[in-house]
Amino acid sequence: MRTIRWTAWILVVLVAGLTVAVLVSPNIRDSLLGQPGTGSGVAAIGGAFTMVDHTGKPVSDQDFVGKPSVYFFGFTHCPDVCPTSLYDISTLMEDLGPEADKLNVSFVTVDPERDTAQVMSDYISPFDSRIVGLTGTPEQVSDMTKAFRVFSRKVNLEDGGYTMDHTATIYLMDAEGTFAGTIAYGEDTETALGKLRNLIARS
Repeated sequence: MRTIRWTAWILVVLVAGLTVAVLVSPNIRDSLLGQPGTGSGVAAIGGAFTMVDHTGKPVSDQDFVGKPSVYFFGFTHCPDVCPTSLYDISTLMEDLGPEADKLNVSFVTVDPERDTAQVMSDYISPFDSRIVGLTGTPEQVSDMTKAFRVFSRKVNLEDGGYTMDHTATIYLMDAEGTFAGTIAYGEDTETALGKLRNLIARS
C-alpha cells in the first residue's frame, strides 16, 4: 500500500513539473503543442489529382483552377442519393442562371470498377450539360477520395453484386482549389443557393 502511495505521489510531482515546464518554456511548449498561429485555419480538404473525364480526356486539378468548383462523389449504380443530388445540383445551376457558367461542376465516381468514361457519360446525360463526370483507375480514384476526405466502402450484396457506401456531401472549392465549404445532402435550396452565390462572388 505504501509503495502504491509513493508511486502516485511521484507521478503527481512529475505531471506538475511537466505542466510548469510547458507553461514557462516556449521551446518545450511549442515542441509539444506546436507553434501558435502557424495553421492556415482551412480544413485540409482537396489537393492534386489526375483523373479522366466522361469524354475520355485526362484531366488534373490544374484544369479546374481559375473558377470555383463543386464536387459530388458517388457512383452510377447508386439507387437514390446520387441521382437525387445530381438533380438538386442541376436545379441549383438552373436557378443561378448565367452565373452557373462561372463554376466547375463535377460528379466523381467512387466505383471505378464499373464506372468507365462511357458509363459516366451516359449516366450524367439527363442532368445539366455543364456537369463533368470524373473517373479513373482505382488508384487515381482512391487518391482523389483520400485528398477530399471522402469515405467510400464496397458492400457485397446477397445476390453476388455490390453497392457502395459513400459520403453524400457536396464539396465547394474556391478558384485556387482551396476548400471553401460544403452543401449537405438534402440541404435547404435557398441555403445551398446562397452558398454557391457566395462562392462565385468570393472568386
